[in-house]
Amino acid sequence: MSLALINLPFPDLHLVWLFLLLVIGFVALTFGGDILTTGAAAVSTNLKIDPIVVGLTVVSIATSMPEMATSLMAARDNPQIALGNILGSNVANIGLILGIAAIIAPLKIELRMIRREVPILIAVTVIFGLFAMGGGFHRMEGCILLALTAAYLIYVVRSAKSKDSAGAIQEFTEGAEEYSRRTTQSALLFILAGAALLALGADVLVGASVELAMRMGASEMFVGLTIVAVGTSLPELAASVAAVRAGHGDMCAGNIVGSNLFNILLIGGGVSAITGMNVHYELLLVEFPALVLLSGLLLWFFKSGHIVSRREGVALLFIYFGILSLSALSQFGYLF
Repeated sequence: MSLALINLPFPDLHLVWLFLLLVIGFVALTFGGDILTTGAAAVSTNLKIDPIVVGLTVVSIATSMPEMATSLMAARDNPQIALGNILGSNVANIGLILGIAAIIAPLKIELRMIRREVPILIAVTVIFGLFAMGGGFHRMEGCILLALTAAYLIYVVRSAKSKDSAGAIQEFTEGAEEYSRRTTQSALLFILAGAALLALGADVLVGASVELAMRMGASEMFVGLTIVAVGTSLPELAASVAAVRAGHGDMCAGNIVGSNLFNILLIGGGVSAITGMNVHYELLLVEFPALVLLSGLLLWFFKSGHIVSRREGVALLFIYFGILSLSALSQFGYLF
């Protein structure tokens, strides 16, 4: 089974070509992340929009598109891969991506993330878990999640006009001459080009990775929870690392929180409304509790000095690989 969007015969390719495609995917993701972040920063500067809002909306939706495309394709043949992709991507966003970003440079967290966005993420994650325990995801659950997506977007746009954003906007735009030299139209083109490169890179990387995993005998559920999840989360990683390197830790944090929200609300809602998703018992024992735990831990780290330190980044990485190990043991029947 191939999850690739482009028409490449992954099952027929030699191992050398599969590894070459992995390299191409990584390169496309790296450049795509840089281009997308540059365009998003320019839009934020030109329109005087809080960079967190840009991270929560434009960057988050753009970097979540590989998850959306992959989940929709997987849902046609095996909805478990789609659900595993959503859960695995959100766990990877917090544990792996935020951990790596914090190790590169400590992330300064603004107050609105602590007071608004992270509590919303925790609430949405709990709702998602309750739907899973209630018998799976069907059209009704999908419509509820999509309605919450619309409500959240309206809320973010309205909050962008509040006085709370004024200080962040002024701080961000000071010394941002490099970005203000770009017109808003060219910045939007940068965002589109970056998103396209991210989608292409993730698509090639996931297609080659899944084929390699299948040849090694891994189950489709485990592939969805690990390789597909991490592969489709690489755009978030590329965009987050690019944002941190450019000194926009607030945009990085907003991207991760926003991506997790849209993975659950937009992608989970869209797939549920179109095809529905059944829930395997094993997911309720490891993946769902782990995601709730990580979301709560995210709030705790954000509150501790309003900075995610390098030490906390290392802790997140250890927790992520611990969850991955438990997931592997669970999926292969060694845990329960």
